[in-house]
Amino acid sequence: MITDNRVLFHRVANTLNYLDIKTVVVSCGTCYDQLAGYEFDKIFRGCRLIDIHEYLLEKRITLPAGQGGYLYHEPCHNPMKLQDSMKTVKALVGGQVRKSERCCGESGMFGVGRPDIATQVRFRKEEELRKDEAALREAMKDAAGGVGAVAAKGNIKILTSCPSCLQGLSRYSHDLRNGLLEADYIVVEMARQILGESWLPDYVHAANSGGIERVLV
Repeated sequence: MITDNRVLFHRVANTLNYLDIKTVVVSCGTCYDQLAGYEFDKIFRGCRLIDIHEYLLEKRITLPAGQGGYLYHEPCHNPMKLQDSMKTVKALVGGQVRKSERCCGESGMFGVGRPDIATQVRFRKEEELRKDEAALREAMKDAAGGVGAVAAKGNIKILTSCPSCLQGLSRYSHDLRNGLLEADYIVVEMARQILGESWLPDYVHAANSGGIERVLV
């Protein structure tokens, strides 16, 4: 499969030789680790591979200051390679972010292939999330002078940079003590706040209305 993919990328490079492709953006740590062996710099001359969140930060696309608090789940296969991921996440969405430790018990085929082990991992992550919930609510309460939006009750949003972890984290939605846990992708949360709630249908419409260059390779 890797060989077939590399051949296909070479065909793309030949077909699009009129384009100066310098960056390949990915949104998954496992994909990043696999694609790192494709030698894109030899396929697209001088090209680099970068995670979409680090790319957004490089382009100085961030949320406005004063955002509410978030939890952040760092994937086992972390796609952020340029610096500590917490620095990147806080720069993108604001300083009120607490890192939630422990594996989500989902990624790859773990949850399906070994549900006995994955379930035990899930119980440990649930315990961690409840500690994170209490700590984040207290931090937000202090930041807001005792009247924070996430102070005592209400939903808490946990962000991640892995599609598979997002699926796993969605299983914890009812495991908090005083609200729901809303899992989302960092870049999706940013798109929603910067572009509006209709960002996805707007994008699909723009893409289908001539926004995508289709090339036969």
